Amino acid sequence: MSSAPAAAQVIALLQLLAGRPSAQPAATLARELGLPRSTTYRLLGVLKDAGFVTHSEETRRWGLGIAAYELSSAYSRQQPLQRMARAVMTRLAESTGQAAHLGVLHGSDVLYVIEERPLGISPLVTDVGVRLPANVTASGMAMLAHLPAAQVRALFPSGAELVQRNSGADQPETVAGLRSELAQVRQRGYAREVGRVTPGFQTVAAAALDLNGLPAASLAITWPQDAGDRETEYATVVKDAATELTSRLAG
Repeated sequence: MSSAPAAAQVIALLQLLAGRPSAQPAATLARELGLPRSTTYRLLGVLKDAGFVTHSEETRRWGLGIAAYELSSAYSRQQPLQRMARAVMTRLAESTGQAAHLGVLHGSDVLYVIEERPLGISPLVTDVGVRLPANVTASGMAMLAHLPAAQVRALFPSGAELVQRNSGADQPETVAGLRSELAQVRQRGYAREVGRVTPGFQTVAAAALDLNGLPAASLAITWPQDAGDRETEYATVVKDAATELTSRLAG
């Protein structure tokens, strides 16, 4: 038996709706899942609030919502991206001897989807599946720099949305400061952070763009600060790798 029955019930409910050609009455869902109607309505209410199901007052039927579509479209975007990026990321890690990671924007966060680590390199916080605030990371700043200004304003309407991770590290604390740093990223062609994510480590990152010139992902290298000043060297390699991935994404 599942140790998380509510989660199992939610998954079963979504799978049942996904397998039907049209919306279904709650009574039908409850009967086919073997759940009490009260439980079914409670689960549907939670899923409706999160956008995963919709309810028609006219027909009193339930169907999949936009959030379910967004998940499926994110999967279809990320799977080809990971296939195309894997070899690029492997070469990036091998050529530098440092940890290389690929991230994608997820709202105002970065979601890390690939990490390549040469032998002997310790795991980093930027492991696969980890989410971090985009304004804190080089990966996030590299992608934010290529978003339309209106979208950046929507993500960070005020300084309150700018998460501060390590108080000792230099990082933007205001929207004006964020805009200024993003302008510098565009001018340099890459983003950098020193000690923001993890004290004692620094990162450079560059964005790979899709056919519309929007950021599809960021490629980054992280290394210990005591390894010396490698920023220029690693930035060049990262930018070249981002250009290669951009080319692949363009077909």
